[in-house]
Amino acid sequence: MKKITLYTITAFFLSLALFSCKEKEPETKSDLKEYFKKSEVSLQTGGMQFIPIETPKGTFKVWTKRFGNNPKIKVLLLNGGPGATHEYLECFESFLPAEGIEFIYYDQLGCGNSDDPKDVSMWDLPRYVEEVEQVRKALNLDKDNFYLLGHSWGGILAMEYALKYQGNMKGLIISNMMSDAVAYGKYADEVLAKQMNPEVLKELRAIEAKSDFSNPRYMELLMPNFYEKHILRLPAKDWPEPVTRSLGKTNQSLYVTMQGPSEFGISGKLEKWNRMPDLKNITIPTLVIGARYDTMDPKHMEEMSKLVKKGTYLFCPRGSHMAFYDDQETYFRGLISFLKK
Repeated sequence: MKKITLYTITAFFLSLALFSCKEKEPETKSDLKEYFKKSEVSLQTGGMQFIPIETPKGTFKVWTKRFGNNPKIKVLLLNGGPGATHEYLECFESFLPAEGIEFIYYDQLGCGNSDDPKDVSMWDLPRYVEEVEQVRKALNLDKDNFYLLGHSWGGILAMEYALKYQGNMKGLIISNMMSDAVAYGKYADEVLAKQMNPEVLKELRAIEAKSDFSNPRYMELLMPNFYEKHILRLPAKDWPEPVTRSLGKTNQSLYVTMQGPSEFGISGKLEKWNRMPDLKNITIPTLVIGARYDTMDPKHMEEMSKLVKKGTYLFCPRGSHMAFYDDQETYFRGLISFLKK
């Protein structure tokens, strides 16, 4: 009798589960169809759109590409560098579509597929903030759906944009970027540099003292001793193709003007940039992402998450500056959770 009862109960729950699966199937197909819904234009271009940007030096075009469709969650990606391209963020395609999250690639002016005015005066933080605002308007992003994710230099741009235009936003993600460039430089000098082989550091400092940054020896030393430890924790020969493709297209004029000659500290126009005291003015939900081996101090990143009004901190214990590659599971699980709350 007990066997019959157990069998009956098991059969009942099994049939219930099968019925439930059958009921959910059409909904899943419907969601998939809606996610890959075509844009409302006569000629389909795979989501690509050039956007005209008004600047003090005239009108230029910037490149964007929409992936997926979600009326409630639209994530605009701001690449780092400055001067790299959207391409190193292509790994997002392996995680966000499965969750129905729409995201938008965007090459900033002077980057990748966008126009390059070849004018150093255009490499200016306030001008880039206004550029992002023009992109937002053109893409019809608003406070009910617009999330801005900035990585590295893109994090600086995202913070500046939020401090001026957060009323147009639903949420902010600051990925792998401190809010104080002076503290960033100090962390590189006082923490990361001391982890290097003393002989390597001595040779690097000698090259820097002569400003001999075009010397190939400079990157020969930095790649195994710094980049492979703090930018992306893989041998350079194994770096993902989207990363090498993107970095290979870096606009050096933009990069050196804003950042300086390398990721080993900061010495460009952003050298004295500091928004730490202003983070308290960011009142929208904000996710700050730090990583154990990053060029950015993870403790500083955690403190940032406490200074904003509605902050959350995501720590990637195996990650570096590109934690979305070397600690993917942690990074995307945390990001997706934040976007879906």
